[in-house]
Amino acid sequence: MKHAANLFLISVLSCAASGVAAADAAAGYPSRPIRFIAPFVAGGPSDTLSRLLAQKLTESWGQTVVVDNRGSAGGIVGFELGAKAPPDGYTLLLANGAGLTINPSVYLKLPYDPNKDFQPITQITSGAYYMVINPSVPAKSVKEFIALAKAKPGQLNFAATGTNNLLAAELFNYMAGIKMVAVNYKGTGQAVGAVVSGEVQMFVMSPLIAIPQIKAGKLRAIGLTGLKRSPVLPDVPTIAESLPGYENITWHSVVVPAKTPKPIVAKLSKELMRIIKNPDMQVHFAQQGLDAVGSTPEELATLIKKEQVEYAKLVKQIGLKPQ
Repeated sequence: MKHAANLFLISVLSCAASGVAAADAAAGYPSRPIRFIAPFVAGGPSDTLSRLLAQKLTESWGQTVVVDNRGSAGGIVGFELGAKAPPDGYTLLLANGAGLTINPSVYLKLPYDPNKDFQPITQITSGAYYMVINPSVPAKSVKEFIALAKAKPGQLNFAATGTNNLLAAELFNYMAGIKMVAVNYKGTGQAVGAVVSGEVQMFVMSPLIAIPQIKAGKLRAIGLTGLKRSPVLPDVPTIAESLPGYENITWHSVVVPAKTPKPIVAKLSKELMRIIKNPDMQVHFAQQGLDAVGSTPEELATLIKKEQVEYAKLVKQIGLKPQ
């Protein structure tokens, strides 16, 4: 009995010591540069958001936050690196919603587990995609584009850079009863170039990158994937206005390796929420066609689980074959 009591006391003291150590680590965190993995190539929305947050965190903490672009395999390589990084708070991952919620239903085997390998920190933004086409395409609306695709089955192509915009376009295919063909690109920059040159006819893309191209006249926006028009480009209708029930929303978040100490998770969450909810940042994101969110870790975890179930049903409904 005495031996058991001693073991219990040692266990309690060990837990207490480890809790004190974690709290001390958080008190001095960060004490060196932080790596911020952006799992897509430079020039895309993940890169843009990660660089903005890296700048703000560097200003706040006086420690350099370095963006590490690891764009390959539709973001999977970057997610794997984030999952396997040391859980010490010195590696952050800019995670798009697709990597956490759609990929498990689209890929037969992933080198990371969205639920076991990551600790959610905060959702940064939420927003609708723009469906854009080359200005030479003889269609000026969603209805005209659908009619063109029906007249040329299998002859129109769309760009895809990851599972979110792939699913958005395939959902459009399914609901409109058309057969466009996906052409995969390594990143948004390549995909934009392909649409501008006429290599492909359509791309469903983030407002961060789409809006400047649309305003410059390089791309024609025919629809927005959300249910409400954007005040940034109010003349662009929603796709749902022509195709009732259509909706696809994109979002980005920050996550860290799963075993990152709770005090560091709390410190990261508090600081990122402060940055995102700053009125100037709210205005900045609104001008980019995005809603600033700034959720708690618990709220982000709930969103991830909810959308995993919804996307699993959707992938099955539209007949996408897991790769």
